[in-house]
Amino acid sequence: MMAKTNPLEFIQQVRSETSKVTWPTRRETVITTVMVFLMVAFATVFFFLADLGLKAGVAFVLGIGS
Repeated sequence: MMAKTNPLEFIQQVRSETSKVTWPTRRETVITTVMVFLMVAFATVFFFLADLGLKAGVAFVLGIGS
């Protein structure tokens, strides 16, 4: 069973733990955000092309392709 703490003690513990966090700089946040958007764009193009290829393959196998 966990020990119960009062609200004031809890807030002090939260502040203590929060001070241990290494927060990213603005530059790191911007770079990471840009990288996420680039990877999303890359994945979008990749899966779009893969979908087109699979669609053409299925159409060819089923004999309804040109």
